[in-house]
Amino acid sequence: MDMSMDALRVFALNFLEVASLLFAFLLGLLLLAVIYMYIADVTQTKQTIRHNYPVVGRFRYFFEHMGEFFRQYFFALDREELPFNRAQRSWVYRAAKNIDSTVAFGSTHPLNQPGDIIFLNGLFPPLEEEVQPRSNLTFGEGFARHPYVTSSFFNISAMSFGALSAPAIQALSRGAKKAGIWLNTGEGALSPFHLEGGCDIVFQIGTAKYGVRDEQGLLSDEKLRQLASQEQVRMFEIKLSQGAKPGKGGILPGAKVTDVIAITRGIPAGQDSLSPNRHPELQCIDDLLLMIHRVREVTGKPVGIKAVIGQSDWLDEFCERIQERGLDYAPDFFTIDSADGGTGAAPQSLIDFMGLPVRRSLPLVVGKLQQYGLRQRIRVICSGKMINPGGVAAALCMGADCVNSARGFMFALGCVQSLQCNKNTCPTGITTHDEDLQKGLNPKDKAQRVAHYASNLMHEVETIAHSCGVAEPRLLDHRHAQVISETGIPEPMENFIFGVASPPGTPQI
Repeated sequence: MDMSMDALRVFALNFLEVASLLFAFLLGLLLLAVIYMYIADVTQTKQTIRHNYPVVGRFRYFFEHMGEFFRQYFFALDREELPFNRAQRSWVYRAAKNIDSTVAFGSTHPLNQPGDIIFLNGLFPPLEEEVQPRSNLTFGEGFARHPYVTSSFFNISAMSFGALSAPAIQALSRGAKKAGIWLNTGEGALSPFHLEGGCDIVFQIGTAKYGVRDEQGLLSDEKLRQLASQEQVRMFEIKLSQGAKPGKGGILPGAKVTDVIAITRGIPAGQDSLSPNRHPELQCIDDLLLMIHRVREVTGKPVGIKAVIGQSDWLDEFCERIQERGLDYAPDFFTIDSADGGTGAAPQSLIDFMGLPVRRSLPLVVGKLQQYGLRQRIRVICSGKMINPGGVAAALCMGADCVNSARGFMFALGCVQSLQCNKNTCPTGITTHDEDLQKGLNPKDKAQRVAHYASNLMHEVETIAHSCGVAEPRLLDHRHAQVISETGIPEPMENFIFGVASPPGTPQI
């Protein structure tokens, strides 16, 4: 027993000796680090705080960096965070996981804010046996050799391979197939990952013509035919401008231009991929109509345009020239992007202040098409911050045929709004090409979440439609909603669509 106690005492003394030596060593390292930081801070001239308050001044930059994360989880209220608040994101997360999305006690959404949309419930909502399945929507009927028919009114908006990682694109493709919705390629061309899931594809022709450019960077008829020969490619979209940065081309930092992306786009690897701010060959409305007609004739498939609405005088000329040339020169669809849109990288001056929000631009375009008798010829799609059922239903009431969402599906993939899209450091593996960060994004698992999100959102929009007294969402129109004016009194929505007497507020969707 005494020998055991002696051995234990010796062990304890040795442990304390080693621990004290280790502590002294670590303390010495810490002291050396502080001395190094002190010398580095007082000798540098780029940051005044660090120079005047060496070492401790570094905490200011650390807390500034960490502040956005602390605000998101500890300080921001459910309805106040931007660009998407916690209540909006939480609904998407629940829908994507296919768990209960009901809430209790009462709404935390203010019901009297100017610009808000209020849906008008009907006295006799349809009974279960009176509910109708979603009707089909046809694009290019009578004008494209291969019209496109879909029953979906909620689809995946343009997100390029490059801006998004390969696993993210794989998950979106597989999820879109499961949900029966389409996937827009974005301007980064068509990759094998888009095709992997077997979903319907809308190929976007960006200003750099990635995927359909010849050696001079011009639009290639031969490459258009090759793309159109793939059954999954259902439609083509000519991008004129993009939400969040209208008037500026696409930006993909060189760190994201991997060998696979370079081959897909036809550009050098490792170099910044910059698109022109517009199609160089389009100088006027006639040039645009000729390009629409050309792409449709070459591909045989529906062709549309995508634009952010700012100055709107061109819409009159656009409609007038279509009437003069004939409906063959009209786009089969018009995707209205908006200042509400998001992007991986954009100048803050554009993302904050440029372009009209969708709550103004959608009614404006719908009204112009009605005015010139083109509404039945041109399908209207809109995009820009509509990730919840209320926003989608409101857009349908305001005249949209379909709604596209990008960031909603990013949330379905697991995005936590860390605002790292432009830094190749996305912690969820969605907007990064760092293979270590991508490992946590399982395409099989996330595809199921993408499908659940799309299906649950459309189901809840159907619930809104039924409450309004119609049998399915495509029957929603301006009679089923009103807009809160600045006086707090609901105003008829047709004031916004037909321009009767626009009240001070504009509809928030």
